[in-house]
Amino acid sequence: MGSFLARRVGQAGVLLLIVSIIGFSILHLAPGGPLSQFAATGDMTQEDLDRVARQMGLDRPLPVQYAEWLWRLLQGDWGVSYRDKQPVLRVIGSHLGATLELMLSSTLLAMMIGCWIGVLGAIRRYSVFDTLATVGAMIALSIPTFWFGLVVIYVFSVGLGWLPAGNRYTIGDGSWSDRLHHLIGPCIVLALVSTAVWSRYMRSSMLDVINQDYIRTARSKGIPERRILFQHAVRNALLPMITIAGLHLPTLLSGALVTETVFTWPGMGRLFLDSIGYRDYPTVMGILMFTAMLVLLGSLLADLLYGVADPRIRTA
Repeated sequence: MGSFLARRVGQAGVLLLIVSIIGFSILHLAPGGPLSQFAATGDMTQEDLDRVARQMGLDRPLPVQYAEWLWRLLQGDWGVSYRDKQPVLRVIGSHLGATLELMLSSTLLAMMIGCWIGVLGAIRRYSVFDTLATVGAMIALSIPTFWFGLVVIYVFSVGLGWLPAGNRYTIGDGSWSDRLHHLIGPCIVLALVSTAVWSRYMRSSMLDVINQDYIRTARSKGIPERRILFQHAVRNALLPMITIAGLHLPTLLSGALVTETVFTWPGMGRLFLDSIGYRDYPTVMGILMFTAMLVLLGSLLADLLYGVADPRIRTA
């Protein structure tokens, strides 16, 4: 186990280094830059822009800028936001809670509904329910997140007035019931694709399990079908879902970015887009690195939990 952890941590470090190099290069080589926000006003001369560039360290060669940024990052200094004039970690922390709230709630909703649909689809294979579930999953996977979000807003907010059109809570309220009311819309939108993915994987895993010899042996012994399904089949079918949960994290993050923008949800996804528009390089790089760390951590935890859940899996 120790060697496995050391090897995975080393691989994660190399991947983070590659991600940082690619992200830093793309940001700084893209047209425009932080100075474009000052130049657009027309109130600053070229001398003023050159002075600001020196103060921000943008006049140095790109490899030097990257080396200085990486050295500060290793020391725990993620930089200062160009827009908010605050440490990047503080800016990310102020938006992290909203994103975690949305991601966790949508994940739980998708897991409960998706696994239930997958189990029933496997038990009633090729039935009307299984066919409708398959068609529904394909439709859900094909629907753009931003379009479905706009439909939810138009129908349930503008048309019926059942749900708020956006934001995390009502200004001046902020109670748990009010927050839950605002969470329903973006949670449903973000959980749509995840539900389809979970249902398809669960159905496939369940079909593999119910065709195993030990399931047939249990039936031959006269064990009730309900006990066979829930104590043997479902428990073993859920094992691959642990890995799917870790690997599905990038999809949730990308979906949260679009969903937060549509519903003006004050999370990391919306912060990322706003920071790109403002050319706030420190914040963009901070979110990029934080997201990469989260994805790698999810993958590592999935491997570890899989080994704990199934002793046959060797991680050493």
